[in-house]
Amino acid sequence: MLPFRLNLRYSPLITSLNRRETMSRRILTALAALLILPIGTAFADNLKLETYLDIESVGDPQISPDGSKIIYTRSHIDKMKDGRSAALWIMNADGTRNRQLLDKGGNARWSPDGSRLAFIAPDDAGKPQIFIRWMDNEGAISQVTYGTEEPRGIFWSPNGQEIAFMSRVPHKSDFTVKLPGKPAGAKWKEDPLVIETFLWHQDRIGPMNNGYDHIFVVTADGGTPRQITHGNWHANGRGLGAIRGPADLSWSPDGSKITFDGLAEEDDGRRFTESYIYAVDVGSGEVTQLTDNSIGARSPVFSPNGEMIAFTAYHESVMSYRHSNLYVVNADGTGQRRVAGDLASDPASLTWAANSRGIYFALDKEGDRNIHYTGMNGNVRDVTTGDQNIFLSNVSDRGRIAVGTQTTADIMPDVVRFDLADGGNFTRLTNVNGDVLAGVDQSETIEFWYDSTEGTRAQGWAVLPPDFDSSKKYPLVLMIHGGPHGMYRSAYNFMFHHFAAEGYVVLFTNPRGSTGYGEDFAAAIENIYPGPRDFADLMGGVDYMIDQGYVDENRMFVTGCSGGGILTAWVITHTDRFKAAVSRCPVTDWIGMVGTTDVSGWMINFFEKPFWEDPTQWYEHSAIMHSENVTTPTLFMAGDLDRRTPDQQGKQMYAILKYLGVPTKYLEVKGEYHGTGSIPSNYLRRQLYLMKWFKMYDPAHEDKGGAETEVASGAGAE
Repeated sequence: MLPFRLNLRYSPLITSLNRRETMSRRILTALAALLILPIGTAFADNLKLETYLDIESVGDPQISPDGSKIIYTRSHIDKMKDGRSAALWIMNADGTRNRQLLDKGGNARWSPDGSRLAFIAPDDAGKPQIFIRWMDNEGAISQVTYGTEEPRGIFWSPNGQEIAFMSRVPHKSDFTVKLPGKPAGAKWKEDPLVIETFLWHQDRIGPMNNGYDHIFVVTADGGTPRQITHGNWHANGRGLGAIRGPADLSWSPDGSKITFDGLAEEDDGRRFTESYIYAVDVGSGEVTQLTDNSIGARSPVFSPNGEMIAFTAYHESVMSYRHSNLYVVNADGTGQRRVAGDLASDPASLTWAANSRGIYFALDKEGDRNIHYTGMNGNVRDVTTGDQNIFLSNVSDRGRIAVGTQTTADIMPDVVRFDLADGGNFTRLTNVNGDVLAGVDQSETIEFWYDSTEGTRAQGWAVLPPDFDSSKKYPLVLMIHGGPHGMYRSAYNFMFHHFAAEGYVVLFTNPRGSTGYGEDFAAAIENIYPGPRDFADLMGGVDYMIDQGYVDENRMFVTGCSGGGILTAWVITHTDRFKAAVSRCPVTDWIGMVGTTDVSGWMINFFEKPFWEDPTQWYEHSAIMHSENVTTPTLFMAGDLDRRTPDQQGKQMYAILKYLGVPTKYLEVKGEYHGTGSIPSNYLRRQLYLMKWFKMYDPAHEDKGGAETEVASGAGAE
């Protein structure tokens, strides 16, 4: 018997999650298919790539203060505009009367009394602004902000009279010149971008030295927003160069203060790891630092009684990975103490119990995300359990009902609700893709653990083709996650399921360096990434699958993006067991990465010594330095706008492999930042190019056409 457990897939007719269910997933799926197939349909079909264009997504559910209604964001792909379109939907708390409320908008938040809904939507000029909708029968909508920089986040004051938000305050360099001789009406090029800070740009945002993010407050009736933090520093968000993180503010219950994280000192970015907890007086703008003996303090939340603030933090370290723990500090900055630590990963989605005696939080562990609770004594207990990923959004103000989204390896995300105290009455409220997947023979995901080097136990999953037959041999695709400090989840992945529908066994694992298994596991690759440990864990997963008897080891392929692209490039320099590889958005030259990435501060400390003192490790762990070992046909792919792992990284190794005579191509994906599939058409291209490349070098595939034909870069060729 194979040492894995099955992940149950739920029928569209089933809305409650029963963790004690004993029926097999196969029986449930078969019953669901029989019930929802149109009359006259005899057989289910496999998942098609074009189905992706019809998949909807849900997110950010918010339950009203009285627990009676839930607002959430529902988005779909706009096939004509090649992008996503979001709308706000509303339903009763039991899932009934589910309907669209507004045809545009997001980040919706209920007023404290539930009478109004604030949300962010584009104005007539297409610029994001804050709007208010009254939730009475009239349903009047008013615009709250005008002409400000893009507002981020919505945070109602406790009395419902004001709204706090984050916004960029422009800043111009004084390093300028005045050009002489410009004729009237002449169209000359704009002034150059002046770069003068250490951290100056960010992926998907662009230059970051053109202003600073600060906190604003505006009356809920509209008016001129009032800036309450000031200075040449960013309020809210630090770490890994991602200075502009999600807006994360919390009002004190009496409405006099707002707590936030950041570094409230002028800095050009070299102190990017430092973040402390502050409180700003809403009336005077006076900022008080509340913590000073921890680094990386983030996500502060006032307790309901106003006496304490919960937050996460780590201590100073030169390591590339730092593990956060859960802390509280008194509202006056005294009495800081750790209430939960040494967990599998960083606590997230901090939510105080209504009595201020404990904190609920989400935790990633072994591919799952569940909700947990800790009292002030540090005794952690489970609220939800199981092979699932729950993303907690908010709770009713009585602290009894929680809402969020849930997904499993074989079920797409939907909105759920449950009792916050014990996870009971868990109910799945939406089934937004039930119609799209009706009659589709879905793949099945298995989970397993296996032995690797140095006594390591690693976790993996495999998505099996529909109608899987263990007596047959299947091609295998190894998918490698990014990070490296990230985690594959037991969450639905359309890309994986489509590969399985095309007849592949899709293997994905969490090698050392992954989060969700404790700090030591994540830090095991310190100074040796990519290297022997993560490589051994990946190959151990491949060997495990081969040992099951249904993988054709002569038809194996490998791919990954970002950290997965790095490891893909590393894998082909250390083994020839894969018939073809696709390295997406990789780093192949660590020294060349330092000054071009948007996370330069993190990169400078990536190895024991900076490269100008000792380049040994920088060379040893750069895949490009081992190019002479490569025989695997390799396709490189990256976005032309990528600022995280700039596209020249893949281009460099492509050029070397081309020179060495290794079959290789490079795809420059148009309009993409970090990653290669955020634009719907590029998502389809990515999948098709992956399969095209693999089939070109698949011994069992009859069509070898194009194996020697170069594919030009650019959207036109795609």
